[in-house]
Amino acid sequence: MRPQKVVIIDYGVGNTHSVSNAIRALDYKVKISSDENLIKEADALILPGVGAFDEAMSNLKARNIDHILNEQVLVNKKPILGICVGMQMLATLSEENGVHNGLNWIEGKVVRFKLPDDFAVPHVGWNDIAFKNQGPLFERNDEHANFYFDHSYHFECAPEFVAASCNYGIEVTAAVQKGNIFGVQFHPEKSQTNGLKMFRSFIESV
Repeated sequence: MRPQKVVIIDYGVGNTHSVSNAIRALDYKVKISSDENLIKEADALILPGVGAFDEAMSNLKARNIDHILNEQVLVNKKPILGICVGMQMLATLSEENGVHNGLNWIEGKVVRFKLPDDFAVPHVGWNDIAFKNQGPLFERNDEHANFYFDHSYHFECAPEFVAASCNYGIEVTAAVQKGNIFGVQFHPEKSQTNGLKMFRSFIESV
């Protein structure tokens, strides 16, 4: 079988090199790029993200990458994995720093945490997750595997799109899936063995 080609979307926001290093450690071919031809040639795409939702979406649109991704993901059904803010951008909108439109690939909204007093915001650290739909993202992970989180806003969507959740005072969406579209709120590139297992499961599912 031909080795899978993975492209990490470079749009000026995101820890692209950390994600690239994790995937290279699994011996996959990976490139960091915003080049339309490379995105079209890829077998799988990864959309990382750190920082504020509005800046991330603005950068994506300024580079015309949103239109390229709409074609590749929605029309050509190419698998994509959003990470952290990259997952939140899959939503209809975010309420971070005002109301801002997302890609609207998975219907839902990103809202700030409203938590019991003894839970800090942002949510930073390791949490076990509970699978709602283990495959294909988590086929190699054991039940209640833990991952590293760092976020102040969370994705509210219909239960049918929730692939995994975690408990942080409230039930938090930890992963989403809709067909070929996947997203994780945690950072697999910082989640050691469990993160590597998840990356391998995603890429091998292509």
